[in-house]
Amino acid sequence: MTRTEKTNRLVMIALMICLVMIATLSIRIPSPFTQGYIHLGDAMIFLSVLLLGKKGGALAAGLGSALADVLGGYAAYAPWTLLIKALMAIIMGAFIEVCIKKENHNAKIGSVPLIEIAGMILAGIEMVIGYAIVDGALAGNMISGFLGAPFNIIQFAVGLVLATILAMALYKTPAKRYFAYRLDEMR
Repeated sequence: MTRTEKTNRLVMIALMICLVMIATLSIRIPSPFTQGYIHLGDAMIFLSVLLLGKKGGALAAGLGSALADVLGGYAAYAPWTLLIKALMAIIMGAFIEVCIKKENHNAKIGSVPLIEIAGMILAGIEMVIGYAIVDGALAGNMISGFLGAPFNIIQFAVGLVLATILAMALYKTPAKRYFAYRLDEMR
């Protein structure tokens, strides 16, 4: 990787950290039963994995989400958010990579490969389970953690839809060359 490519990658990671943070902070709907909130940050997390791959996506997801927690008054969640959101990106990216190696990437919804959507779903499941455990532990009552799960499902489902729409739009532009998983070129 050339010095210019390294610089471009660093700039993209920084940009995605900011986009994750802004999307997380911009619209916050308090979640009953927990101290958390529903937000649009997951859409940017999913998009960061598509653009940066699992490692860069994990940096953007973990740092952007943790910064949003600190700046948004949820500092107690920040270390857990860093882990949960970074793991979300790693799971999504790893799933896509496994499917690429097995050459299972021809099916699409619109212009978005089905493996990317399936990766988002797996990542969302991890997030729901992770926050159910953390919410329960922080509240001292596991029931409240699991009562918050439906709201986390709504959050990642909305994020999945938004990320899919954004990816569909970007795949139709010259910006598609910036995606980490260029599946059309791999056929």
